[in-house]
Amino acid sequence: MSERQARLFWPAVFTCVTVAILMSLGVWQLHRLKWKEELIGKIEARANAAPQPVPSLEEWPKLRPEDYEYRHVYAIGTFEHGEESLVFRPSGGPAATAPGYFVLTPLLLKSGGYVIVNRGFVPMDRKEQSSRLSGQLQGEIVVAGLMSPPEPRNFFTPADDPAARQYFTLDPRVIAQHFGLTTTAPFILNADDTPVPGGWPKGGTIDRNLPNNHFSYAMTWFALALAAIGIFAVFARQGART
Repeated sequence: MSERQARLFWPAVFTCVTVAILMSLGVWQLHRLKWKEELIGKIEARANAAPQPVPSLEEWPKLRPEDYEYRHVYAIGTFEHGEESLVFRPSGGPAATAPGYFVLTPLLLKSGGYVIVNRGFVPMDRKEQSSRLSGQLQGEIVVAGLMSPPEPRNFFTPADDPAARQYFTLDPRVIAQHFGLTTTAPFILNADDTPVPGGWPKGGTIDRNLPNNHFSYAMTWFALALAAIGIFAVFARQGART
């Protein structure tokens, strides 16, 4: 091995390893792109389908979030407005851009079970029920919307205030526990944007625009791999001149 080859050996090894890692990351992002596109297609198909009956009480223990999230369903029952809760949100997503609350109300089904319904968004000045009495639908009604699993908590999630009926996650288990609802669906039913008397709450709060940046991520990794090759080429060329 010549002196020049010896000088280039370890830089070449380092470059090869670096390029291999960067290329593998790019390929992985392309696989993620395919997965995300399939997921978005599945979500759109579920959300845009005609609403089907909500899963029966007997099905609830077997439900898996990956099988029902964004499924378009309808439920028939009676709202228990006296057990309404609020979930704070910096904005209402598609429903509004200002801070406010999602209104969660138990819907009593004929089966005796409850479905916690996210009826929609209200701004801060519509927090009290007295400011939107015309929107408190009475009697047996049909509620259509998208199913979603309980939202997880994390280190940054503020503590709930059950006494004030104010929460920070869409979690039907927490609401059910507070009101002593023994038979409650393990999912949230997020109401469609069907107008209600008085205009509040505003449904259609679920954002279906999932971020999909995997292609740009892949191109970034591939570009870094090419840059690594270019840097080594420049280094090798300069070494040849010395």
